Amino acid sequence: MLNSEQTELDLPPPPSEPESAFSDRGGRSGGPGDGGGVGLCPQARVAEPGDAGKKELQHLSREERRRRRRATAKYRTAHATRERIRVEAFNMAFAELRKLLPTLPPDKKLSKIEILRLAICYISYLNHVLDV
Repeated sequence: MLNSEQTELDLPPPPSEPESAFSDRGGRSGGPGDGGGVGLCPQARVAEPGDAGKKELQHLSREERRRRRRATAKYRTAHATRERIRVEAFNMAFAELRKLLPTLPPDKKLSKIEILRLAICYISYLNHVLDV
């Protein structure tokens, strides 16, 4: 069972909040669901973004708040997306470097460490050619 702070952190906000669902009825008040708490179930009040969850998180240390934020599904998927983009950029950079290095055969598959070692040797060779 989720506690109130996990509900706020892990779950996306509801499609429409109870106040906004009834606020465009021409300004009538006093009926159930008028935003005054009448007719609202306790779960709807807990799921609303409000001060209750913030007050509970305020007494926590900065590190604990960071851990809880990182434990959310939204944060994990965003982090995984960023990491995927980073790895793709990393691999493209290795592919570009590989194209610049002379090897026999030219289409030989090299590991990343082999590409780096070959690049070091090639750079030192070019420096030697320039010095002579």
